[in-house]
Amino acid sequence: MLQIENLTKIFNKDTENEKIALDHVSVHIEDGEFVTIIGGNGSGKSTFLNLVAGVHFADDGQIVLDGIDVTKLPEYHRAKYLGRVFQDPMMGTAANMSILENLFIAKTKGQKKKLRWGFNKGDTDLFKKKLGSLNLGLEERLEQKMGLLSGGQRQAVTLIMAILDKPKLLLLDEHTAALDPKTAKTVLQLTDSMIQRDQLTTIMITHNMRDAIKYGTRLLMFNNGKIIFDVKGEEKKRLTIETLLSKFETDESVEISDAMVLS
Repeated sequence: MLQIENLTKIFNKDTENEKIALDHVSVHIEDGEFVTIIGGNGSGKSTFLNLVAGVHFADDGQIVLDGIDVTKLPEYHRAKYLGRVFQDPMMGTAANMSILENLFIAKTKGQKKKLRWGFNKGDTDLFKKKLGSLNLGLEERLEQKMGLLSGGQRQAVTLIMAILDKPKLLLLDEHTAALDPKTAKTVLQLTDSMIQRDQLTTIMITHNMRDAIKYGTRLLMFNNGKIIFDVKGEEKKRLTIETLLSKFETDESVEISDAMVLS
């Protein structure tokens, strides 16, 4: 589904502040895989996601999504293939528009716009069904402005928006980091159930090692712009925080923060 070959990104190139954010990273992600990514600040995980999304262009390497070379495509061209949920609950939605309007925009993403009535009963029924699956009562509040929802409610709706048209790839950029622990747990459980239900190919960045181990079918750990650990299948199911930490205790270059370890 996603083929990454020798992906490299250098910020402030040829200056005293030059930073190799991603260093010839190669990884293949299969259709339906749910990949969690963890790493310290500056490890390259966010740069990796931004290169896939088209926020930045790579200095070298190739990105092929479902057979389509998107390496040079701008972000707005890739948007029709991707669903994305950001860390900040205020991003990815229009605060002054209603839940209904936000969902309709998500539904028509990438489609050619036509001069016709925007809403129809079929759309409304679909949105109510999708929102009803959250068990948050939002299906009866379609006219409420997004900006009036709590952070957890907003992230839950953003998840619905991101997967409404079943994207080729779902990108979750620390999407529970700004939420309180109880709400974050609820949103993660919703995320996992949606991904499994729709068999979505997913990449999720998390700052929490416990969540990276618990969720997903594959785990990647980044450090200094490289993938230093890649585990999946039965080996990942058996993984614990202690065994994961023990793999790196002799490598002084690996930065593991408290946030990565603590729930």
